[in-house]
Amino acid sequence: MKIVLNGSDLDLKSLRAIAEGAETEISPDGEERLAASRKLVYDLVDADVPVYGFNTGVGWNKDRHIASDFFKDYNENVIHSHSIGIKEEAPETEVRAAMAIRLNCLLLGNTGIQTKIAHRYRDFLNLRLHPVIPERGSVGESDIAVLSHIGLAMIGEGDVIYRGKRMPSLEAHRLAGLKPIDLGPKDALAIVNSSAFGMAQGALVLADLGSLVDQADLIYAAALEGLNGNTSPLDPKVHEARRLPGQAASASLVRKFIEGSYIYDPDPEKPVQDPLCFRGGAYVHGALRDALEYAGKYAEIQMNCSDDNPCLLLDERRIISCSNFECTTIAAALEMIGIVLSHVSRMSCYRMIKLCNPAFTRLTRFLTPDEGRVHAFGTIQKSYTLLDTEIRHLSNPSTVDYLAVAGEIEDHANNLPHIAQRLRRMTDNLKYILGMEMMHAAQGITLRRKKNPRLRLGRATEAAYDEYRRAVPWYDKDRNLSADIEASYVMVRDELMLDAARASVKQEG
Repeated sequence: MKIVLNGSDLDLKSLRAIAEGAETEISPDGEERLAASRKLVYDLVDADVPVYGFNTGVGWNKDRHIASDFFKDYNENVIHSHSIGIKEEAPETEVRAAMAIRLNCLLLGNTGIQTKIAHRYRDFLNLRLHPVIPERGSVGESDIAVLSHIGLAMIGEGDVIYRGKRMPSLEAHRLAGLKPIDLGPKDALAIVNSSAFGMAQGALVLADLGSLVDQADLIYAAALEGLNGNTSPLDPKVHEARRLPGQAASASLVRKFIEGSYIYDPDPEKPVQDPLCFRGGAYVHGALRDALEYAGKYAEIQMNCSDDNPCLLLDERRIISCSNFECTTIAAALEMIGIVLSHVSRMSCYRMIKLCNPAFTRLTRFLTPDEGRVHAFGTIQKSYTLLDTEIRHLSNPSTVDYLAVAGEIEDHANNLPHIAQRLRRMTDNLKYILGMEMMHAAQGITLRRKKNPRLRLGRATEAAYDEYRRAVPWYDKDRNLSADIEASYVMVRDELMLDAARASVKQEG
């Protein structure tokens, strides 16, 4: 699979494909803009026009003139002095995504970088030669502290991962048949002055959450069957009246998952309405869908635009100092998602607590198969509530927390990479929590089937339940729950239940 980049239509799906190993190609019109913008750089340099980052210093050193015969050394010094990243190191998938976003944005022609460097991003991706990037150090007002490590790799310094093996960049260049890049005017600034790293980390989490919200709906549907809950909150007319697209989409998906289920059968013993964690499950998941739609819109803008300072305007042959690296919009959008994830997580935890309470289920306490002999799910509550606590604390805003730096010239920041990394951790925690909710849902369903072997589930929830039981057997006696927790997490992480549910619905159609 090969993704053609042109600066304009990179989406989350294509970015994820590149992150997972797809090759890239530069479009012909992208090549033309690269060449034209580089020529304009040299025209401006030859005219001795003072241009930030070209023939002047950067940051507080913007008043320093850079002589043309010092361009190579100066640009290498910029890479060296800005290489200040701190461990942990970013996964290779995120490094690939960062290089893909930066390459894509370079193709708009607003940067003026030499064509050879743009080609090197492409070659690094296609050769699976990935710079080692420490992921901490950027405050989000362009990711200079970490993207500089890509610059190090390009000039033959620092470490890289080449086809799965860590080695010095110079050795990887030799093995791959490449030569290190000689930097010229504006090149170092063009490499480091971008928000591509934080956006890459955030974008991959957004892509992950796009399917996780469907899994949340599926597991909620199974939990509703484990409870013998009410279906009235899923009525399409209710959602037409509310006019919120996210909750309508989640409710529609849940209805599809439980179509044909026993919970639609009349039951005089069923309460008029369930606790809010069940009654409002699709509604809160819908809030996540709405937040993802908003964030996805601005993520794709960020992935297909110039975030350069200065900004080169080819058609006007001008270069303008600006703050196009400012990405508070997407940083705040990711924080909004974190807040909504906290609601999704808490609702899931409460559903598990209710499923363990006979007052709500008319099943056994803690879903035990043998009261007095098997403890069952009494202690697992500590694990998922701890993960939920982590999510809640990680969802606290940090966009507004920064200091003025660089001689107080740089007095704003947005912490995009930090926010994206926290969102990544929240998402992983939520996968564990949803996995544990499926443990409870499946146990409740099995207990009901012990009473009524002919109990009908929805076609999709039946497929998900069967897939889950292949990995996690029915809890008939106390055993090591950590193993079950991990197996349940893997089921969510690898989307195995969702794939089974989708396949069953497709077959039915």
